[in-house]
Amino acid sequence: ADCRYTCHQECRSLIQLDCRRPGPCQSQLSPENTLLLPPRSQNAIQTVEEEKPKPPTVQEIKQKIEKYNAKVTNCLLMKLNEDGTYTGFIKVHLKLRRPVTVPAGIRPQSIYDALKEVNLAEMTDKRTSFYLPLDAIKQLHISSTTTVSEVIQGLLKKFMVVDNPQKFALFKEMRKDGQVLFQKLPLTEYPLYLRLLAGPDTDVLSFVLKENETGEVEWDAFTIPELQNFLMILEKEEKDKIQQVHRKYERFKQRLQQTLKEARGKPG
Repeated sequence: ADCRYTCHQECRSLIQLDCRRPGPCQSQLSPENTLLLPPRSQNAIQTVEEEKPKPPTVQEIKQKIEKYNAKVTNCLLMKLNEDGTYTGFIKVHLKLRRPVTVPAGIRPQSIYDALKEVNLAEMTDKRTSFYLPLDAIKQLHISSTTTVSEVIQGLLKKFMVVDNPQKFALFKEMRKDGQVLFQKLPLTEYPLYLRLLAGPDTDVLSFVLKENETGEVEWDAFTIPELQNFLMILEKEEKDKIQQVHRKYERFKQRLQQTLKEARGKPG
Protein backbone atom coordinates (compact mmCIF):
# COMPACT_ATOMS: atom_id res chain seq x y z
CA ALA A 1 0.00 0.00 0.00
CA ASP A 2 2.91 2.40 0.64
CA CYS A 3 5.23 1.82 -2.33
CA ARG A 4 2.60 0.20 -4.58
CA TYR A 5 4.74 -2.90 -5.12
CA THR A 6 3.16 -5.07 -7.83
CA CYS A 7 3.24 -8.87 -7.86
CA HIS A 8 1.18 -11.89 -8.81
CA GLN A 9 -1.65 -13.01 -6.56
CA GLU A 10 0.12 -16.36 -5.97
CA CYS A 11 3.43 -14.69 -5.12
CA ARG A 12 2.28 -12.46 -2.28
CA SER A 13 3.29 -14.91 0.44
CA LEU A 14 6.87 -14.96 -0.91
CA ILE A 15 7.41 -11.20 -0.96
CA GLN A 16 9.33 -9.54 1.88
CA LEU A 17 9.47 -5.74 1.85
CA ASP A 18 11.72 -3.87 4.26
CA CYS A 19 10.47 -0.39 3.36
CA ARG A 20 7.02 0.44 4.76
CA ARG A 21 7.15 4.23 4.34
CA PRO A 22 6.38 6.27 1.23
CA GLY A 23 9.46 7.13 -0.78
CA PRO A 24 10.47 8.90 -3.98
CA CYS A 25 9.57 5.84 -6.04
CA GLN A 26 5.93 6.17 -5.04
CA SER A 27 5.45 9.42 -6.92
CA GLN A 28 7.01 7.95 -10.06
CA LEU A 29 4.45 5.17 -10.37
CA SER A 30 1.35 5.76 -12.40
CA PRO A 31 -1.83 4.70 -10.55
CA GLU A 32 -3.56 3.61 -13.75
CA ASN A 33 -0.62 1.30 -14.67
CA THR A 34 -0.30 -0.27 -11.21
CA LEU A 35 -2.31 -3.22 -9.94
CA LEU A 36 -3.30 -2.49 -6.35
CA LEU A 37 -3.77 -5.67 -4.34
CA PRO A 38 -5.69 -5.84 -1.08
CA PRO A 39 -3.47 -5.72 2.00
CA ARG A 40 -2.36 -9.09 3.32
CA SER A 41 -2.11 -9.57 7.03
CA GLN A 42 0.83 -11.19 8.78
CA ASN A 43 -1.45 -13.91 10.10
CA ALA A 44 -2.36 -14.91 6.54
CA ILE A 45 1.32 -15.23 5.63
CA GLN A 46 1.97 -17.46 8.62
CA THR A 47 -0.98 -19.65 7.65
CA VAL A 48 0.51 -20.30 4.22
CA GLU A 49 3.83 -21.28 5.76
CA GLU A 50 2.13 -23.67 8.17
CA GLU A 51 0.35 -25.43 5.29
CA LYS A 52 3.64 -26.74 3.89
CA PRO A 53 3.92 -30.50 4.40
CA LYS A 54 6.27 -31.50 7.16
CA PRO A 55 9.04 -34.00 6.39
CA PRO A 56 8.21 -37.49 7.65
CA THR A 57 9.81 -38.72 10.83
CA VAL A 58 12.12 -41.73 10.98
CA GLN A 59 9.32 -43.78 12.54
CA GLU A 60 6.94 -42.84 9.72
CA ILE A 61 9.58 -43.74 7.15
CA LYS A 62 10.13 -47.10 8.88
CA GLN A 63 6.43 -47.87 8.74
CA LYS A 64 6.21 -46.91 5.08
CA ILE A 65 9.22 -49.09 4.22
CA GLU A 66 7.72 -52.08 6.04
CA LYS A 67 4.46 -51.57 4.17
CA TYR A 68 6.36 -51.21 0.89
CA ASN A 69 8.48 -54.34 1.40
CA ALA A 70 5.36 -56.36 2.24
CA LYS A 71 4.10 -55.71 -1.30
CA VAL A 72 7.39 -56.49 -3.07
CA THR A 73 7.27 -59.71 -5.08
CA ASN A 74 11.01 -59.77 -5.94
CA CYS A 75 14.23 -59.07 -4.08
CA LEU A 76 14.18 -55.31 -4.72
CA LEU A 77 13.51 -54.30 -1.12
CA MET A 78 14.12 -50.98 0.56
CA LYS A 79 16.50 -50.78 3.49
CA LEU A 80 16.44 -48.25 6.31
CA ASN A 81 19.83 -47.00 7.52
CA GLU A 82 20.75 -45.98 11.06
CA ASP A 83 21.00 -42.31 10.10
CA GLY A 84 17.39 -42.23 8.88
CA THR A 85 18.19 -42.45 5.19
CA TYR A 86 17.16 -45.46 3.14
CA THR A 87 18.14 -47.16 -0.09
CA GLY A 88 16.18 -48.99 -2.76
CA PHE A 89 15.71 -49.60 -6.46
CA ILE A 90 13.94 -47.69 -9.20
CA LYS A 91 13.40 -48.61 -12.83
CA VAL A 92 13.71 -45.94 -15.49
CA HIS A 93 12.25 -46.33 -18.98
CA LEU A 94 14.29 -44.64 -21.71
CA LYS A 95 12.00 -43.07 -24.30
CA LEU A 96 14.39 -40.95 -26.34
CA ARG A 97 13.35 -39.88 -29.83
CA ARG A 98 16.63 -38.21 -30.77
CA PRO A 99 20.07 -39.82 -31.07
CA VAL A 100 22.58 -39.54 -28.25
CA THR A 101 26.31 -38.88 -28.49
CA VAL A 102 28.76 -41.51 -27.25
CA PRO A 103 32.53 -42.07 -27.56
CA ALA A 104 33.54 -43.87 -30.74
CA GLY A 105 35.54 -47.11 -30.57
CA ILE A 106 35.24 -47.55 -26.80
CA ARG A 107 35.00 -51.04 -25.33
CA PRO A 108 32.08 -51.86 -22.99
CA GLN A 109 32.55 -50.92 -19.36
CA SER A 110 33.93 -53.73 -17.20
CA ILE A 111 33.43 -54.46 -13.52
CA TYR A 112 36.92 -53.10 -12.90
CA ASP A 113 36.01 -49.81 -14.55
CA ALA A 114 32.83 -49.54 -12.48
CA LEU A 115 34.65 -50.22 -9.19
CA LYS A 116 37.46 -47.81 -10.02
CA GLU A 117 34.97 -45.28 -11.42
CA VAL A 118 36.88 -45.09 -14.69
CA ASN A 119 35.26 -42.67 -17.13
CA LEU A 120 35.76 -44.30 -20.52
CA ALA A 121 34.27 -41.28 -22.29
CA GLU A 122 37.34 -39.23 -21.33
CA MET A 123 39.70 -41.71 -23.02
CA THR A 124 38.94 -40.49 -26.54
CA ASP A 125 37.81 -37.32 -28.30
CA LYS A 126 36.06 -39.23 -31.09
CA ARG A 127 32.28 -39.09 -30.98
CA THR A 128 29.44 -40.82 -32.74
CA SER A 129 25.65 -40.69 -32.48
CA PHE A 130 23.08 -43.45 -32.41
CA TYR A 131 19.57 -44.18 -31.20
CA LEU A 132 19.16 -45.95 -27.88
CA PRO A 133 16.74 -48.92 -28.00
CA LEU A 134 13.20 -47.63 -27.72
CA ASP A 135 11.73 -48.07 -24.23
CA ALA A 136 14.88 -49.65 -22.82
CA ILE A 137 14.71 -50.14 -19.05
CA LYS A 138 17.56 -49.44 -16.63
CA GLN A 139 17.45 -50.41 -12.97
CA LEU A 140 19.22 -48.14 -10.49
CA HIS A 141 20.09 -48.63 -6.82
CA ILE A 142 19.83 -45.21 -5.21
CA SER A 143 19.46 -43.51 -1.85
CA SER A 144 16.70 -41.38 -0.43
CA THR A 145 19.06 -38.42 -0.81
CA THR A 146 19.61 -39.04 -4.53
CA THR A 147 18.05 -36.25 -6.58
CA VAL A 148 16.55 -36.30 -10.06
CA SER A 149 19.63 -34.49 -11.35
CA GLU A 150 21.89 -37.23 -10.00
CA VAL A 151 19.67 -39.96 -11.47
CA ILE A 152 19.93 -38.37 -14.93
CA GLN A 153 23.71 -38.06 -14.64
CA GLY A 154 23.96 -41.67 -13.45
CA LEU A 155 21.93 -42.95 -16.40
CA LEU A 156 24.04 -41.03 -18.90
CA LYS A 157 27.22 -42.35 -17.31
CA LYS A 158 26.01 -45.98 -17.46
CA PHE A 159 25.29 -45.65 -21.19
CA MET A 160 28.48 -43.57 -21.70
CA VAL A 161 26.41 -40.70 -23.12
CA VAL A 162 28.46 -37.50 -23.28
CA ASP A 163 25.55 -35.17 -24.07
CA ASN A 164 24.79 -32.30 -21.73
CA PRO A 165 22.50 -33.59 -18.92
CA GLN A 166 20.38 -30.46 -19.37
CA LYS A 167 19.11 -31.96 -22.63
CA PHE A 168 17.23 -34.62 -20.66
CA ALA A 169 14.48 -34.67 -18.06
CA LEU A 170 13.01 -37.30 -15.76
CA PHE A 171 9.24 -37.73 -15.83
CA LYS A 172 6.90 -39.70 -13.65
CA GLU A 173 4.29 -41.69 -15.55
CA MET A 174 0.93 -42.30 -13.88
CA ARG A 175 -2.20 -44.09 -15.00
CA LYS A 176 -5.55 -42.63 -14.01
CA ASP A 177 -9.02 -43.37 -15.41
CA GLY A 178 -7.55 -45.26 -18.33
CA GLN A 179 -5.26 -42.37 -19.29
CA VAL A 180 -1.45 -42.15 -19.16
CA LEU A 181 -0.23 -38.93 -17.57
CA PHE A 182 3.33 -37.56 -17.62
CA GLN A 183 4.70 -34.99 -15.19
CA LYS A 184 8.18 -33.52 -15.39
CA LEU A 185 10.06 -33.81 -12.10
CA PRO A 186 12.15 -30.92 -10.75
CA LEU A 187 15.88 -31.57 -10.52
CA THR A 188 15.76 -31.37 -6.71
CA GLU A 189 13.05 -34.02 -6.31
CA TYR A 190 13.86 -37.39 -4.67
CA PRO A 191 12.68 -40.28 -6.89
CA LEU A 192 13.06 -42.97 -4.21
CA TYR A 193 10.67 -41.12 -1.90
CA LEU A 194 8.10 -40.97 -4.71
CA ARG A 195 8.63 -44.71 -5.25
CA LEU A 196 8.09 -45.31 -1.53
CA LEU A 197 4.84 -43.36 -1.46
CA ALA A 198 3.45 -45.01 -4.60
CA GLY A 199 4.49 -48.56 -3.69
CA PRO A 200 6.34 -51.10 -5.84
CA ASP A 201 3.61 -51.38 -8.51
CA THR A 202 5.00 -49.76 -11.68
CA ASP A 203 1.48 -49.50 -13.13
CA VAL A 204 0.74 -46.90 -10.45
CA LEU A 205 3.98 -44.96 -10.92
CA SER A 206 6.98 -45.37 -13.20
CA PHE A 207 9.91 -43.17 -14.19
CA VAL A 208 10.71 -42.16 -17.77
CA LEU A 209 13.77 -40.43 -19.19
CA LYS A 210 12.87 -38.18 -22.12
CA GLU A 211 14.23 -35.18 -23.94
CA ASN A 212 13.93 -31.96 -22.00
CA GLU A 213 11.23 -30.33 -24.10
CA THR A 214 11.00 -26.60 -23.49
CA GLY A 215 8.72 -25.74 -26.40
CA GLU A 216 11.65 -25.23 -28.76
CA VAL A 217 14.84 -27.18 -29.35
CA GLU A 218 17.81 -25.38 -27.79
CA TRP A 219 20.25 -25.91 -30.64
CA ASP A 220 22.89 -23.84 -28.87
CA ALA A 221 23.30 -26.68 -26.37
CA PHE A 222 24.58 -29.00 -29.15
CA THR A 223 28.12 -29.06 -30.49
CA ILE A 224 28.99 -28.78 -34.19
CA PRO A 225 29.80 -32.53 -34.53
CA GLU A 226 26.46 -33.39 -32.91
CA LEU A 227 24.57 -31.15 -35.31
CA GLN A 228 26.46 -32.66 -38.25
CA ASN A 229 25.54 -36.15 -37.05
CA PHE A 230 21.90 -35.09 -36.78
CA LEU A 231 21.99 -33.89 -40.39
CA MET A 232 23.51 -37.18 -41.55
CA ILE A 233 20.85 -39.17 -39.72
CA LEU A 234 18.06 -36.98 -41.10
CA GLU A 235 19.42 -37.33 -44.64
CA LYS A 236 19.53 -41.12 -44.26
CA GLU A 237 15.97 -41.19 -42.90
CA GLU A 238 14.86 -38.98 -45.82
CA LYS A 239 16.46 -41.34 -48.39
CA ASP A 240 14.89 -44.37 -46.72
CA LYS A 241 11.47 -42.67 -46.78
CA ILE A 242 11.83 -41.78 -50.46
CA GLN A 243 12.77 -45.38 -51.29
CA GLN A 244 9.74 -46.66 -49.38
CA VAL A 245 7.44 -44.36 -51.35
CA HIS A 246 9.06 -45.43 -54.67
CA ARG A 247 8.65 -49.12 -53.81
CA LYS A 248 5.04 -48.60 -52.78
CA TYR A 249 4.01 -46.96 -56.05
CA GLU A 250 6.15 -49.33 -58.10
CA ARG A 251 4.15 -52.24 -56.67
CA PHE A 252 0.94 -50.35 -57.33
CA LYS A 253 2.05 -49.72 -60.93
CA GLN A 254 2.83 -53.41 -61.46
CA ARG A 255 -0.57 -54.47 -60.12
CA LEU A 256 -2.32 -51.89 -62.29
CA GLN A 257 -0.46 -53.04 -65.41
CA GLN A 258 -1.29 -56.67 -64.62
CA THR A 259 -4.97 -55.79 -64.19
CA LEU A 260 -5.04 -53.92 -67.54
CA LYS A 261 -3.31 -56.84 -69.27
CA GLU A 262 -5.87 -59.29 -67.94
CA ALA A 263 -8.74 -56.96 -68.87
CA ARG A 264 -7.62 -56.79 -72.57
CA GLY A 265 -8.21 -60.50 -73.02
CA LYS A 266 -11.79 -60.32 -71.76
CA PRO A 267 -14.77 -59.40 -73.99
CA GLY A 268 -16.40 -56.02 -73.54
